Amino acid sequence: MATPFTLKKELCDIGKLLYKSGMLAGSDGNISAKLDDDRIMVTPSGAAKGRMNPDDLVIVDQNGKHLQGVQKASSELLMHLEVYKNRPDIGACVHSHAPYATSFAVAGIELAGDILPEVVLFIGGIPLTDYAPPGTDAVPKSIEPHLDGNNAFLLRNHGLLTIGHTLEEAYNRHEIVEHYAKIVHLSRQLGNINAIPSDDFKRLEKMRTRLDDAWNGNK
Repeated sequence: MATPFTLKKELCDIGKLLYKSGMLAGSDGNISAKLDDDRIMVTPSGAAKGRMNPDDLVIVDQNGKHLQGVQKASSELLMHLEVYKNRPDIGACVHSHAPYATSFAVAGIELAGDILPEVVLFIGGIPLTDYAPPGTDAVPKSIEPHLDGNNAFLLRNHGLLTIGHTLEEAYNRHEIVEHYAKIVHLSRQLGNINAIPSDDFKRLEKMRTRLDDAWNGNK
């Protein structure tokens, strides 16, 4: 596991990347990462993620109890805790209001998972959740049915959530899904979207499963 110092810096760097890429505005979004099996580092409530300092970050236990930090943890902490509770293999969560992905979530349109090979291999399915008022326990309840086997989630009328074994992987998946949503949006304007042939789709899914198994076997 990363040390608190290195993880704080990495988490702040991810916040800056999200802001510079236009996936966040103002105090949008939240990011978290596991320090170890008992402690989780999370962004503070109301903070502009593109202008955070390491000292702004908050550390809580796996039940959400405040352990360290001057500020209060993100109002979406329950969503992050739900991920870690149900997916012990996951080490980080990234949530933003990425424009293209969020547009699909607002329109209630699912992002099909069989269009780009890179998405099949590195992301998998991207389920669209039921609507849940932000900051309430309805949010973790809305993602819970989809957590098994999925790494990205369109939060209806809310935004995008991606998860990963590491903070870098969770962020990379965020970039991939947003770029994918843009490609799908443009393809829909052109009037035609071709799916990957079913035999290659199955091959790519098996490759992703092997990658996950290899990661979990090396922990």
